[in-house]
Amino acid sequence: MPEGTPRQDLIVGVDLGGTKILSGVFTPQLKRMATAKLSTKAERGYDAVVERIERCVRDAVDEADISLKQVRGVGIGAPGAVDPDTGVVLFAPNLRWKDSPLKRDLEKRLGVPVFAENDGNICTLGVQVVELDGKPQQLVGIFVGTGIGAGIILNGRLHGGFNRTAGEIGHMVLEVGGPKCGCGNRGCFEALASRTAIFRKLSDSIRDGAKSQLSEMLGPGEAIADLKSGDLRKALRKGDKLVEKVIGEAAEYIGIATANIINFLNPEVIVLGGGVMDALQDEMLAIIEATARDYAMTGTADGIRIIASRLGDEAGITGAAVLARQGLKS
Repeated sequence: MPEGTPRQDLIVGVDLGGTKILSGVFTPQLKRMATAKLSTKAERGYDAVVERIERCVRDAVDEADISLKQVRGVGIGAPGAVDPDTGVVLFAPNLRWKDSPLKRDLEKRLGVPVFAENDGNICTLGVQVVELDGKPQQLVGIFVGTGIGAGIILNGRLHGGFNRTAGEIGHMVLEVGGPKCGCGNRGCFEALASRTAIFRKLSDSIRDGAKSQLSEMLGPGEAIADLKSGDLRKALRKGDKLVEKVIGEAAEYIGIATANIINFLNPEVIVLGGGVMDALQDEMLAIIEATARDYAMTGTADGIRIIASRLGDEAGITGAAVLARQGLKS
């Protein structure tokens, strides 16, 4: 442990996703000390996932060569609607959770205060506080991974909305009657441009006879959905036309959603992140920005920055650490 760090001033940030759990130990100054990663295995149910979150936290603590007794609090972002006051996950379609008392159950297991929020909110918080030094007062973060999350900063503060569920941009309908989304609706942004949606389109096309480098990357018994976002980048570099088409379409949908945000909220900065953007930023960002500026109403996008987060995969754990630090101070 760094010299001068008080015995119980360390914090842990956890990013709970539909496919993986990432946890990190941070100093009070938000310097990352160690991380740990586990697959979520959401199909095993709520109790099993909570147990895996606990294990991931303990693994990160062990990796940092400290004791859990030295951790003052844990912040966690969950993919869905979360009540930050109670720490209850109201609805998380990608995990199939409803009214799940995540804060209470993790506090029982870990014995330290836990602070829970929507994952898009904490990623946005991490980018605003750590990456952008708290400067943008109006900021929207869009995070493209297994699903699509978002967070809104208004007047320098996280905006939760009337029911504390603001920012569910992934469930904004972009295509009436479009593909079915995990939330039950059709044509949601998430059902059109998330990692899940991209791999579904690729799988359907290959099943219908389209050629792709991805077929050669699959091992025995593997499905397209078992591949990673980075495999798409490898296929693109080999000139895969199918992957190029599907990625281009997803980038256009992200651009249209970005234009809607510009027209509606007019933030100073829109930050793009998540596993898909982290892997495919070079291929997608230019399309997203061009589409956004094309669809935005004349004059509304002037001076607005559309950028990719440099925090990459660590935006979630960083924001969760910020959340815990703020919660412990209040």
